[in-house]
Amino acid sequence: MDYGKFKYQQSKKLQEARKKQVQVQVKEIKLRPKTDEHDLDFKIKHARRFIEEGNKAKITVVFRGREITHMSLGQVALDKFVEALKDIAIIEVKPKMEGRSMFIIVAPKK
Repeated sequence: MDYGKFKYQQSKKLQEARKKQVQVQVKEIKLRPKTDEHDLDFKIKHARRFIEEGNKAKITVVFRGREITHMSLGQVALDKFVEALKDIAIIEVKPKMEGRSMFIIVAPKK
């Protein structure tokens, strides 16, 4: 067999494999603990759109200044997100604190 022909066929196989693979992106949505109801609903719509496209969504609640003492407000916002998205998404990472932010990652249901 010709080595040049072999290398050409290998590169074509790799090219086809790359064409068929799907890359999942993680889209981030940032909130604050005092984010209003209407704004939360708007951000939930964005998260729903991201998940329906097949991407994951990382919902982050950022605490600034003395807001860190009221972590329960951030937890309530994350719970509202989870409740609104539970029909199309599953929680991949439970609520976790990282510095001054609390986040969850939701992924589309299979």
